[in-house]
Amino acid sequence: MDSRRQQRIAQLLQEEFSKMLISDIKSYLMGTFATLTFVNVSSDLGIARFNISILASDKKQEVIKNLNDNKAEIRKILGNKMRNDLRIIPDLIFHLDDRLDYVEKMDDLFKKIKEEDEKIG
Repeated sequence: MDSRRQQRIAQLLQEEFSKMLISDIKSYLMGTFATLTFVNVSSDLGIARFNISILASDKKQEVIKNLNDNKAEIRKILGNKMRNDLRIIPDLIFHLDDRLDYVEKMDDLFKKIKEEDEKIG
């Protein structure tokens, strides 16, 4: 269970980073459409894990690698934008959130099962 402070910092980071996805760091996304699904901050507030969902692209892993490779620059941009809210910006780690892909795969399986049931019954 995250502390109230962890939750508040995660929310601040999520709000600011979501804005940055549209403008400041768009070039790091390699032309893909990405959304920030959630942010998790470590208990010592030193690490922030950003879970990013990338829609309809075969470059998902490349985009995440590109974000992680350029995290120092992204952290600097984030720090400049949040200098009044946070004294120390945590280290950034980007993860691919593939829950939407999983949901789509499960939905396809359920459709196939339904089609087979209709053929049988």
